[in-house]
Amino acid sequence: MMIKNLFLLLFIYIQLFLFIPAVSGNTEAAHTVPDNVRCPVCGMFVSKYPNWLARIHYDSPDKTEFFDGVKDMMVFYFTPQKYGGVSREAIRGIYVKDYYSLKWLAAKEAFYVVGSDVYGPMGHELIPFGSREAAESFNKDHHGKNILAFDEITPDLIESLRMSQKMR
Repeated sequence: MMIKNLFLLLFIYIQLFLFIPAVSGNTEAAHTVPDNVRCPVCGMFVSKYPNWLARIHYDSPDKTEFFDGVKDMMVFYFTPQKYGGVSREAIRGIYVKDYYSLKWLAAKEAFYVVGSDVYGPMGHELIPFGSREAAESFNKDHHGKNILAFDEITPDLIESLRMSQKMR
């Protein structure tokens, strides 16, 4: 009887161990991008650029859009219906990867360097950081033009970054 209870406890523990990472919002395993997922804005396969990933989660249906960089994510964010998304009001969370640590950050809490000499998969990019200090250090080392908070990013800025990629 004791062995049977031990196996039952072990079974429950294993199930919890496997289930919790699948539902946790901050685990890397829960945000693995399948090889066939394309950026809804540019059509690139996003899994080829894991360091540049960005994502938007919706409430209903439980859906995630992945992007090959912050710039394309912001294009989508400003006009989601144009790219098959639903309204901004249905967005549950927006995430970017910190340039240095590659950890997921809440996009609205990150700082973004604009105009640096570091290019993303689609050229000029908004480079995300979890702290202003990290953004300032990067900005200095890589000749950035500006550091912005999420709410300071405008459609005009995104369009200027997209235009500069076409001229490259």
